[in-house]
Amino acid sequence: MGFLLPILLVILFIVLISIKQINEYERGILYTFGKFTRILEPGWRLVFPIIHSYDKVDIRTKTVDVPEQEAITKDNVSIKINAVLYYKIFDAAKAVIAVQNFNYAVSQLAQTTMRNIVGSVSLDELLTQREKLSDKICEIVDTATDPWGIKVENVELKDIALPMEMQRVIAKIAEAEREKQAVITKSVGEVEASENLARAAEIMGKTPGALHLRTLATLNDLSSDQSNTIIFAVPIETLRAIDGMGTSGIEKIAKAIKKDKE
Repeated sequence: MGFLLPILLVILFIVLISIKQINEYERGILYTFGKFTRILEPGWRLVFPIIHSYDKVDIRTKTVDVPEQEAITKDNVSIKINAVLYYKIFDAAKAVIAVQNFNYAVSQLAQTTMRNIVGSVSLDELLTQREKLSDKICEIVDTATDPWGIKVENVELKDIALPMEMQRVIAKIAEAEREKQAVITKSVGEVEASENLARAAEIMGKTPGALHLRTLATLNDLSSDQSNTIIFAVPIETLRAIDGMGTSGIEKIAKAIKKDKE
């Protein structure tokens, strides 16, 4: 019995050091004599030394910050662009066995794909269809990383840096567009105002006394003005009547008014 105790202690020690913990967000890759055996699920697992070895793989969604890349658009505009990529491992064994350093590989693939996509579109498309281009990059990278056991969930283009001269050109285009809209809006307003004035003049012309009432209303508005200059509006009918009377008629009216005052 005396020689069994050391053997039991050695076995117990080997078992204790063979216990490995796999967390819920991890998967273990078990190798037996260097050959892939199986994937270790979360929990305590036995990995015997010498016989076994293992790797841990984090299967949570990872973020790759794609560094700023210089690229030339289809219409020969030089820009700088960066992006952020989100991916998740769905097959831990492939992610370790099929590719070396999958995080670096995904980053390099995203950079190359982003430059190629930028080179296939014009600057206007790049600025106005960012979401569409992001989806296209995501689709291409996801297809390429599928054999690695990696699922690319999303790609977002972050910043697009333009040369200073191109920024000035775009600013001028935007200013010209705003001026164009202002002119159009003003012309539309003038057309509507002229139509309303024509309609008002037509109504006043058909209604007896309407023009005189409008004249009195205008004089009432002028009376409340602090200006020293008063403009008196005389209906065209009155001027025509006076013109038809002639000088003698005007003199008769003036004499009648004077006589009435006396």
